[in-house]
Amino acid sequence: MWFWTSTDGMAAEDRADRCRTAAARTAVPYDLRIGASADFEAGAGLLELGGIEVARLHYSRLTASARRPARLIRESDPECYVLVMVAKGAVRISVPGTDTLVEAGGAVLLDTSHPHRADTAAPDGTLRLLGIPRPLLALPADRLDATLGQGLPARDGIGAVLGQFLRSLEAHADGCAPDDPPRLARTVLDLATGLLAHRIDAGDTLTAETHEEILRRRIDTFIDRNLGDPALTPGTIAAHHHIALRSLHLLFRSGDETVAATIRRRRLERCRRDLTRPELRHRSIAAIAGSWGFASGDVFGRSFRTAYGVTPREFRHTHSSEPLCAHRRTGVRATSNSAVRARVASITERREPRNSVVGRRNSINGHSFGHSTVQCSGTKKEET
Repeated sequence: MWFWTSTDGMAAEDRADRCRTAAARTAVPYDLRIGASADFEAGAGLLELGGIEVARLHYSRLTASARRPARLIRESDPECYVLVMVAKGAVRISVPGTDTLVEAGGAVLLDTSHPHRADTAAPDGTLRLLGIPRPLLALPADRLDATLGQGLPARDGIGAVLGQFLRSLEAHADGCAPDDPPRLARTVLDLATGLLAHRIDAGDTLTAETHEEILRRRIDTFIDRNLGDPALTPGTIAAHHHIALRSLHLLFRSGDETVAATIRRRRLERCRRDLTRPELRHRSIAAIAGSWGFASGDVFGRSFRTAYGVTPREFRHTHSSEPLCAHRRTGVRATSNSAVRARVASITERREPRNSVVGRRNSINGHSFGHSTVQCSGTKKEET
C-alpha cells in the first residue's frame, strides 16, 4: 500500500524546517538544504515491495540540495543501491570525480554507502526512486561502482518499460492482493537489472528467467502502444521482437490469457474508458472502437457484451444525461435504467485482471531498503 505525504495545508514558514528534520531522521539520512523561497510545494509516496522500495517525489518552486556525506553514512547505512529516474525537470548529481546533469527521461545509479549529492536543476520536478539491497542486484559490483553518478538513458527501450511499470504501480498497486508485492518486486528487480546490465555491458550475467521477464515487459509495452493499429496480431508482435511465433506463445504460457486475448482485453478496456469520457460524447461508438483497433463494429459489440454483460450503448447511456428513450428512437430495445446501472456498476468496480500489473516470479525475502519517506506533514494523503 502506498503511503503519501505532502506540504499541503502546512504554513509556508514551517515547510523548510519540517522537511529538513524529516530528511535527517530517515534510515538513509540526508543533509537537506532548501533555498530562500518558503513558498514551495512538495510531496512523496512510498511503496514497499518484498525487500524493494519504490518512491515518488514531486515538487514545485523548489531549490534544494540533498547531501549524503561520509558522516551521515557512518550514522546509518542500509547498504542499498538507489536508482533515480527523472520523469520531469532535472537534477544535478555529484559523486567524487563525477558531476552529471540528469534531465527528464534519464536515470542515475547511486549507492547509500558512497557519498553523493543531488541538487534540483529545475524548480519543478518528479522523480521515481528504487531502493534495491545490494545482494539482490546480481551484477558485478565493481562494474556497478564504476557507473555510480553517471547518466543512464531511460527514455526508450528497457528504461521506458521500467518507467511505465512504475507509473502503473502508482495507479494500481493499492488494488493488488496481499500476496502480490513479492511478485511485483521480482518484476521491478528484473527490469532494473536489465537496464543496468545494458549500461555496464553485463548482459551475459543475466539469468534466463530475467531475460524472459524483460522480453515479456517489452512486449507488453509494445502492445499498449499499438492497440489502435488493426494490424496488431501475434504474428506482427513476434516479427517486431525477432522471435518465433511459438516462442511468443510460450512467453504467455504461465499467464491467464493468450496473446490474442490480451490484445482484445486491453482494446476493450480502452474503449470502455472512452465511452465514459464526456468530451468524447460526440464520437460514435463505432469510431471509438475503430480508434482502438476494432475493424468491425459488430465484432466490437459482441466482444464488449461478452466481456461486460451489457452493450456498448447501454454502458455509455449510464454515464450520460441523455434518457434511455433514445434507444427507442434508433429502433433499439429500451432497457430498464436501474437494471443497466446495476450491471454497469459491477463492471466499473471490477478489478483489472491481475496479470495486467503483477509479475510472475517468486518472492524476494529477507531484505529491506529501510528508507522511510520524508514526512513533511506527517499525514497520509491520497494523490490524484
